[in-house]
Amino acid sequence: MQILALSGSLRRDSFNTALLRAAAELAPAGAEVVLYDGLAALPPYDADTDPVPAAVTELREAIASADALLIATPEYNGSMPGLLKNALDWSSRPFPESSLRNKPVAITGASTGNYGAMWAQTDLRRVLGVIGARVVGEELPIAHAADQFNADGHLTNAELRARLAVHVELLVAETQPALAA
Repeated sequence: MQILALSGSLRRDSFNTALLRAAAELAPAGAEVVLYDGLAALPPYDADTDPVPAAVTELREAIASADALLIATPEYNGSMPGLLKNALDWSSRPFPESSLRNKPVAITGASTGNYGAMWAQTDLRRVLGVIGARVVGEELPIAHAADQFNADGHLTNAELRARLAVHVELLVAETQPALAA
């Protein structure tokens, strides 16, 4: 089973990307978490763009071939980053055939503040719902991210590692019945 991991941050030392790497380490046997690194290549969404840019086709194909998604978002100005919203806008088209439709998705997010990107995760859940994705589980906020990761970007907080492992296990469990059908 393949889980495609999308980070809403392009920063080299992003806590959200580090969170997805930790998820890959903690994934249960039989589940592979693959970090997608092509979001920076996406142009701004424009429904009139024809032909569809190669970077968009790549993203759509990566989502379509994955069994589930795990998205980690920072919080910018009280919401998800424009980069992530842009990727979802491109991926949700054409709407009836969107590769996100009925796709199981789990949400998490890290921030250096007190709330662990909760507003961004709430907005992300709403947008994914409108798109037709199937968001599973609750959000997983990682507050005070600078204190949760070491200098090498490893999630060191044992409680958060355990919660992240359960988060990924739930996504796998919610995805497997769909795979069997």
